[in-house]
Amino acid sequence: MRIEAIQTLWSGCGEIVRIHLDDAKISSIIIKNIDLSATKNHPRGWNTDRSHLRKVKSYEVEQEWYSKWANQCDTYCRIPKCYFSTNKEAQKLILLEDLNPSGYPKRRESLEINEAKTVLKWLANFHAIFMNSTPDKLWEVGTYWHLSTRPDEWKEMTESKLKSKALEIDQLLTNCQFKTIVHGDAKVANFCFSNDYMSVAAVDFQYAGGGCGMKDVAYFLGSCLSENECERHETELLDYYFEQFTIALSNKQSNLDAKLIEKEWRRLFPLAWADFTRFLVGWSPSHRKLNNYSEKMSEQALNLLD
Repeated sequence: MRIEAIQTLWSGCGEIVRIHLDDAKISSIIIKNIDLSATKNHPRGWNTDRSHLRKVKSYEVEQEWYSKWANQCDTYCRIPKCYFSTNKEAQKLILLEDLNPSGYPKRRESLEINEAKTVLKWLANFHAIFMNSTPDKLWEVGTYWHLSTRPDEWKEMTESKLKSKALEIDQLLTNCQFKTIVHGDAKVANFCFSNDYMSVAAVDFQYAGGGCGMKDVAYFLGSCLSENECERHETELLDYYFEQFTIALSNKQSNLDAKLIEKEWRRLFPLAWADFTRFLVGWSPSHRKLNNYSEKMSEQALNLLD
């Protein structure tokens, strides 16, 4: 047996390791070892009780996800199998399938447009499966930047129209007519690709919960494309997502009207982008994702409110 470190968890709350197995049916497994017992150092200085409790709940949500929800995912929205999960006071352990030998060995920090479409297809199928699902024991409102969990970051924002309208934006997204389960942290780093980038699997379900699918789409695109690529390919990429969503919904929940969902969600796309921008402005105002495109989308969202 050989142990290979993969990464330290956010704020130092444990680690993810790969265990190489000898004489076993599977060659390796992934262990997510979570330790919430000690005070940790947040990379950007947000060391608060609220931050700690949010992390505690996020790991509870992830265990619940693998226990009760993951088996609904299919090959079109591939995720790792969970072999075992346990709790002992502040210690949590999740044993997962190693996606590398399962055909998903590639990781990326940025993507070409066609590669981004591979993830959009994954998201479209994921959202279609969970349309109208009640997020029992997940986050009632998914995503790690949800306003009600980020009042400290909101207070740090300088006075602006985006700050004053943050609650209205949040409420429009939260109270949308058509809801699904969102991944909640759908950045490119949480996707594992096949060698040809035509297939993908997702990991890290700590912030899975209810909401509008555009939250995942906006956050993902901002994580893997430049501002110029977002600007040039916005229509193409949204069209592709909704094409795949329509196909997936017809196969998984044919009683639902994809056109009605698309009409509402397209209108909410700039609000989803502005919602994440609001978080970034308070959390890390010099962040690279705060660019001309995010400013444009925020302005578009604010104009919609007016």
